[in-house]
Amino acid sequence: MKVITASSLVLLFALVFLATDSSSQQIDPLLPICKTVGGGSMYVGIDFCLSALGSDKRSHNTQGYRDLSIIAVDLLTANVTSTAAKIDGLLRKGGGDVACLQSCQALYKDIAGRQPGCAAAVKKGSFKEAQASLQKSASAAKECEAGFGKSHVTSPLTVEDDDAFKLAKLADGLLDYAA
Repeated sequence: MKVITASSLVLLFALVFLATDSSSQQIDPLLPICKTVGGGSMYVGIDFCLSALGSDKRSHNTQGYRDLSIIAVDLLTANVTSTAAKIDGLLRKGGGDVACLQSCQALYKDIAGRQPGCAAAVKKGSFKEAQASLQKSASAAKECEAGFGKSHVTSPLTVEDDDAFKLAKLADGLLDYAA
């Protein structure tokens, strides 16, 4: 029986690695951007950034941070629209804490009202204006969730609030690097 040395194993693994078709392993073009925006963020992680932006096919044909921030703003708008519809449905059914849901309904209505102006500000290059709007939206999502905690009831909107907060922070972070 032959004894396989450590150097023989290393050589074998190296040959197998080199023989593997490296073109089939493409790096996500969003990864460097998400590492920049989400890598050091206490709000938005790399995985959330990749997942959120990757969910929109426009993200792979962008010209940079500004275009990606427009996509993040659009994703926030979609989240806000669906969350508002969920809140309306819960209020119609009588499910959940009515006072908290009504508060969230007002908060999400405010976010929705800001979104067209926020998107327009990004498109015209008024990044500080857009960021101020996004920061208000992030705070509103947190405020909605906090209302349930203060009332000591389980929130039916935890996922939606968290996503809205992170999407607002993602768009805000992308604008920090937009030119």
